[in-house]
Amino acid sequence: MAKAIHSMIRVLDEARSIDFYKRAFGLDVAQRLPFDGFTLVYLRNPEADFEVELTVNHGRTEPYALGDGYGHIAFVVDDLDAEHARFIDAGLAPNPVKEFFHDGALLAKFFFVTDPDGYKIEVLQKHGRYR
Repeated sequence: MAKAIHSMIRVLDEARSIDFYKRAFGLDVAQRLPFDGFTLVYLRNPEADFEVELTVNHGRTEPYALGDGYGHIAFVVDDLDAEHARFIDAGLAPNPVKEFFHDGALLAKFFFVTDPDGYKIEVLQKHGRYR
């Protein structure tokens, strides 16, 4: 069986991105690998082995064009309302909490937040299939 291990995003400012993911999701640097021309930074927390891989291309000054193909990455939390309030208090500017129904039953309760490079991130309440 295959196992998902990371999702990679390209970022302009390594320190700014590390700070965002630490404050938003408690992700710490698991490994930092500098190469000629780019650096890979793997972020994780004790809750899961799945990592966010930041790719920092040295010398890049222009923001990346995310295009219309990128959707989002998602994180699940135990208490969505508390996390939403924490995001507001931390100045992370989350969107309002929403509920999504299917066949009259709650499918998901969630909010979105945008990281410093414009990537959308969904934060979901643990519920149903979202564990």
